[in-house]
Amino acid sequence: MWWSCPYTRRIEMDAIRTLNTLQTNANYLEQVKRERGDPQMQLEAMKGFLERSGLKVEDLDQLNIIHVTGTKGKGSTCAFTERILRNYGLKTGFYSSPHLVQVRERIRINGQPISKELFSKYFWQVYNRLEETKDPGHASMPAYFRFLTIMAFHVFLQEKVDLAVVEVGIGGAYDCTNIIRKPIVCGVSSLGIDHTSILGDTIEKIAWQKGGIFKPGVPAFTVPQPERPLEVLRERARESPCPLYLCPDLEAFEEDDKALQLGLAGEHQRSNATLALQLSRAWLQQQGYQGTGELKDLQPGAELLGKRPVPLAPAFRPSGSMVQGLQDTEWLGRTQVLQHGAVTWFIDGAHTTSSVQACVRWFRQAALNEEKPVDGSEVRVLLFNATGDRDTAALLKLLLPCRFDYAVFCPNFTEVSAVGNADQQNFNVTLENMLTRCLEHQKKWNRLMEEKVGQDPWLSPPMQVEGVGGLLKPDPLRGPLLFVPSSERPLNSNSLVFPCISHALQWITQGRDPHFQAPATKGLHLHPVAGTGAVLLKEAAAIRVLVTGSLHLVGGVLKLLDQSLSQ
Repeated sequence: MWWSCPYTRRIEMDAIRTLNTLQTNANYLEQVKRERGDPQMQLEAMKGFLERSGLKVEDLDQLNIIHVTGTKGKGSTCAFTERILRNYGLKTGFYSSPHLVQVRERIRINGQPISKELFSKYFWQVYNRLEETKDPGHASMPAYFRFLTIMAFHVFLQEKVDLAVVEVGIGGAYDCTNIIRKPIVCGVSSLGIDHTSILGDTIEKIAWQKGGIFKPGVPAFTVPQPERPLEVLRERARESPCPLYLCPDLEAFEEDDKALQLGLAGEHQRSNATLALQLSRAWLQQQGYQGTGELKDLQPGAELLGKRPVPLAPAFRPSGSMVQGLQDTEWLGRTQVLQHGAVTWFIDGAHTTSSVQACVRWFRQAALNEEKPVDGSEVRVLLFNATGDRDTAALLKLLLPCRFDYAVFCPNFTEVSAVGNADQQNFNVTLENMLTRCLEHQKKWNRLMEEKVGQDPWLSPPMQVEGVGGLLKPDPLRGPLLFVPSSERPLNSNSLVFPCISHALQWITQGRDPHFQAPATKGLHLHPVAGTGAVLLKEAAAIRVLVTGSLHLVGGVLKLLDQSLSQ
């Protein structure tokens, strides 16, 4: 092959850096806010970009798309679905967001991110076509997410996939993936409150947005939802019109003596798995495939669900390919456990109230299953960040039952400088902005801990911080940034803010993770808490770290802990 490795990487990085410039074309979320009052404007703009790139909306019909939306679990549902259908010998395309380590993860063929060569090839094809068809009266380039969506369609068509599993970016009705006009089947995972400034501030408004992907005559499935949003989904299905079905519990698919094994941990993954089973079977039946599982009699009690406003989808005996697909599914950054010597990493990109609740249930059970140190010395650390318009105080309050000894906050940058790390560049936010948010997270955590002092016996006694009279000036090259105003100094100060993920991991691991060997940072311990915590972390027999609050944070942590993900 004429591509040499260094040359291939340089071409790929040129493509990624050019792609990143589209972040400043217009902040995607702000763009959605401006256009949300006119969904037709959104879709027409996207159609225009698609046509300028050389495709028509009708071309997308060839992709045999499974379109999936939801608040939590839509990515996992897509991962289950793609893995099941790949087991039938089908060539699969999979478009998802966000990426964790490399942008190529968003566009997958047969479960694997497209190669550097293919990424560069199709990026420049699409980009150059859009450059050549500039119109002075309109935006010359689509924003970041829209561009990647168009590029994904090009990849899937050119690579001749048998089907494409497409995850909605935000919402549904106004999402740029909603130019898809004839999917084979649609799915809606669990609904909750998220992106309220874009989708609305009630779960009913959010349900209306999600139901916007329904298409006339195209079957749609959803998991059990609260009564009012489920009613909204039913109304959206009537408007379309399309048949909408409610998935029964996973128990309905299991034999009495044989529970289905899932490749993704956590009780909440069961509803994602049952949605994936229904989506897979519906797709296979629509395409005339055999071996899609025999229908079963409804399980006891399931008939009660049938009285809800949405009819219950029939359960069936999953085929061997389906059973194996559920078991083999992998989805990085979701309920993932990495055992690295004395340090165990519990990684989950939960970032909504409902998903953090599920994360807490998973973490407490997973940590309970870990082998206890002989001497009983265990330190629990929370590594957290949250972005956007999320209620951070509510998310942090849900994490209190996990009983962390330390809470660590940092921006979603692996290093203080993003130079040389184009996959994780974000031109829509500055380091200063993100650090300010982290300091706000820390303040909220400290207040929650203050409220808990004296209520729970596990809490350490109040720690007096000596010699700190106000703001410690940020020094990104030297270590943690602590904001402890004298007037607001918390009773319990076991929390720290670092300028980047690398510095946070360096302090947490104290050289005890064989997979993370960071260079020593001079002057790392600028604060008494950092020094005290270092002693405990060095001496503890086991360190349990929960990383959550943001998929971007999770991606940065994985990049540093598993170098192979960057290859």
